[in-house]
Amino acid sequence: METGSTPMVGRAGRTSAEAGWDRFFRYGPYGLLGLSTVVSAVSAPMMMDRTAVYGAAALVPAAVALQLLWGHVGPKHPPGGRASQCYFAARTALGFALTWCNPFFSVYAILGYFDTGRLLPRRAIRPGLLITAVIMAGAQCGSGLPPASAMNWVAFGALFALHATLTMVFARIGERETDHARVQVATITELESANARLEQALAENAGLHAQLLVQAREAGIADERRRLAAEIHDTLAQGLTGIIAQLQAVTSIGDTDPELARTHLDRAAALARHSLGEARRSVHDLVPAALAQDDLPGALKRTVTTWGERHGVRAGFTVTGTVEPVHDEIAATLLRIGEEALSNAARHAGAARVGVTLSFMDDELTLDVRDDGRGFDPAALPPYSGAGGFGLGGMRARAERVAGTVEVETERGRGTAVSARVPLVRTAA
Repeated sequence: METGSTPMVGRAGRTSAEAGWDRFFRYGPYGLLGLSTVVSAVSAPMMMDRTAVYGAAALVPAAVALQLLWGHVGPKHPPGGRASQCYFAARTALGFALTWCNPFFSVYAILGYFDTGRLLPRRAIRPGLLITAVIMAGAQCGSGLPPASAMNWVAFGALFALHATLTMVFARIGERETDHARVQVATITELESANARLEQALAENAGLHAQLLVQAREAGIADERRRLAAEIHDTLAQGLTGIIAQLQAVTSIGDTDPELARTHLDRAAALARHSLGEARRSVHDLVPAALAQDDLPGALKRTVTTWGERHGVRAGFTVTGTVEPVHDEIAATLLRIGEEALSNAARHAGAARVGVTLSFMDDELTLDVRDDGRGFDPAALPPYSGAGGFGLGGMRARAERVAGTVEVETERGRGTAVSARVPLVRTAA
């Protein structure tokens, strides 16, 4: 028994039970009217006089017409509205009149117990149920409507009291269920709203995180450039100043003390050699000249080709994914790592074949250098000291400066694979 209009949560959230009730309210009245008409027609010789037969014959088509009309206009009107109330009143009046003609028409009038909550506003639900209880009690009192004797009136009163009590109890239960369903719908709606806000916040946080990551990388690059500028100032500038001082001393005493002048020249040469070494060390991390002439894939391809021709090794280069413009620092890092990996292969691997693959992925760049050389035991390598070239430790240090990693897979006699993974930081448009 439905006694309240349950809030709708959208067609996607409708249950099979709700869909079943919708079908019942749409087609059930025709079935109940047809069943009551057939039973009334069969029982007509025993229970109906000529006037009742004529009355039922006129009222049944009117009931069918009412159901057809409501089936057409009902979905356009909200539950509990004026149109729904008019339909309930007309149908109840027809049911009462038909039950007056033959008590078996109460099968059709019983609809009032099921859809009162859908058709009437909340304040009118109980009166609607009580009217339906009157019809049902009259049909069951033994003589139909109106009761024919005092005994029938007593039976009518008792049956009405029973129907009224049951309908009020079920109405109260239905109201509680409706209130509970309304609270559940409101809670679900609030949770959906909260989830939507949370998803929006997560999306905003992801955007801020990506922005902060890019800013942090840019800050790291700027810090590295400042460090290089400081090193140049502290090494090259001081070295050049010392050289100038030694040469000035040579100029001032060259004619009077040749031995001392020779000493100053030796010192100047030593300072020049030291400054040259410092210059090479300082500029080692700057953007390679190859990247000034080409993009990262082109620079790597040229490097691999030149390296293979120089060492007589079959070397291949492959690019996968969609090529995109890469930030200079990222490109320089991968190019230097690739050069060092090839250098290691030439010095230590004794390889006959080397393959280099550059892979562009959504947010990541991967450089894989594989050879078929003799391999080695990674655990036996000395720790990275920063001198004498990069080595594996130096490659890892380079990758870590741009939030990347370097992994090595190798085994004695089974070749070596070096895989560098760095963030794909694109060049700003």
